Amino acid sequence: MPRPNPSAPSLPRTYPLATVPVEEAAARQFRLLECTAAHFQGAELFTADAGVVPGLGRPRTTAQVEAVLADYFGAEDAALVQGAGTGAIRAALSAAVSAGDPLLIHRAPVYRTTEVTLRGLGVQTHGVDFNDLDALRAALGSGRFRWAYVQHTRQRLGDSYDPGEVLAACREAGVRTVVDDNYAVFRVPAAGVELGADASCFSLFKLHGPEGVGAVVGARGLVEHVRADNYSGGGQVQGHQALDALRALTHVPVMWALQSRVGAEVAERLAAGEVPGVSDVRIANAQDRCLLVRLDRPVARELPAVAAKFGAAPYPVGSNSRYEVAPLFYRMSSSSLDDAPELADWTVRINPMRAGADLVVSVLRRSLHELSKD
Repeated sequence: MPRPNPSAPSLPRTYPLATVPVEEAAARQFRLLECTAAHFQGAELFTADAGVVPGLGRPRTTAQVEAVLADYFGAEDAALVQGAGTGAIRAALSAAVSAGDPLLIHRAPVYRTTEVTLRGLGVQTHGVDFNDLDALRAALGSGRFRWAYVQHTRQRLGDSYDPGEVLAACREAGVRTVVDDNYAVFRVPAAGVELGADASCFSLFKLHGPEGVGAVVGARGLVEHVRADNYSGGGQVQGHQALDALRALTHVPVMWALQSRVGAEVAERLAAGEVPGVSDVRIANAQDRCLLVRLDRPVARELPAVAAKFGAAPYPVGSNSRYEVAPLFYRMSSSSLDDAPELADWTVRINPMRAGADLVVSVLRRSLHELSKD
């Protein structure tokens, strides 16, 4: 790695979440199909219904896909909702807390759409540093909280807390939990609900499913509340959407394991100095698992448009949606920049998506070479 520019801000140490290796991901994919076979027969995987079916309040196909998800995650129930991951978080929190209720959250910049949800619900959020387990236990032991909200991936670049430890502390204190599992579910070894949370909320659009579909997986009472609130026919996830989402999920575990492996290879090659103009690199869960690449010149804002000329995606659609096949070269996330605004001009976020390491390295090298001509 070349000597860093002394005037450039340093990347903080990051603590990326563990990922699932390819062979284990294949086993998880096979298990998902076993769960599917337990709830679908024959031609049911080729057909789908629509409407508010009497007795179910939703399409039969949607109910079957919900049963598959609950089975796969070892949860009591699951509900598909409109609004993708944001809709799932909103539905779960609406079922859990009311206006004026205290809600324990991590002391860090809140993801923008979640901030809108919390403001709209009118809850009283109280932040504590989840990286400090003693401080968390003290807050939980105060008796003030019935619910806590946990984001599985990192809100601050330097976050190091173990989500499993945070959820265990909440459970020991009798505090129930809603987990934002976006960017983590199907990639990390265990989702929030598998770690003991009352609900995992995530976008199926981020898992190659159709636009706008999300899921709440967890405790039966909370999920039934979500379903009861969503009684309108226009709010239902129709059967064809649910089936489309399930079909997409069948290849996601292996796809994400390969993506994580490619990201690790790119990080190693950049750290070895393979691309001139790169001063530092980190693997981070800055929303999605990605590479944070610190440049030796403040050209991070210009780089995405140049990288697009060489085949990269210059902005996300759903962050690992079905649309995103080319490697993504983009600015850091808004919540990350809220925490570290000094990195905006110097650091670019790279996600390999479906590409191999050679293409990612080539696009970065060619882009920085093009920018060096200016």
